[in-house]
Amino acid sequence: MGSLVIYVPGDPRGKGRPRFVSTPRGGRTYTDAQTASYENLVKLCAKSAGAVVTDEPLCVDIIAYFTPAPSWSKKRTAAALANETVPGRFDVDNIAKAALDGLNGVAFSDDRQVADLRVRKRFATEARLEITISPAMAINERTRGGDQNRAA
Repeated sequence: MGSLVIYVPGDPRGKGRPRFVSTPRGGRTYTDAQTASYENLVKLCAKSAGAVVTDEPLCVDIIAYFTPAPSWSKKRTAAALANETVPGRFDVDNIAKAALDGLNGVAFSDDRQVADLRVRKRFATEARLEITISPAMAINERTRGGDQNRAA
């Protein structure tokens, strides 16, 4: 498997908190509608990009691009687009959770296969989520990381 790049258009979303509903038998949890819709969009974009389910260890790189608010001054917008500020919407761990849950069963059997994960938030002129999935070994070879390089 080579690297696969998936583009998800529109505003990136983080995983919402689980919801709980009481039932006569105690209750159940469920994912809110906005999160479920976003995870389905990730699935659709992954399938369109040619994702195939694999069982191998993977490296996932996620970049969430947000647009500056239209009400911001030109100076503030320029600073945001120059990456001098970090978008405040959604925690990176929630962005990763929504993306990985959307990829479950489409690009990998289970997100437990993700051995390396990097998540970044940036400003851009076009809001989107970019997900790159690579075999974990390819990343280790590129970065020359791992225990074999540590001094004893």
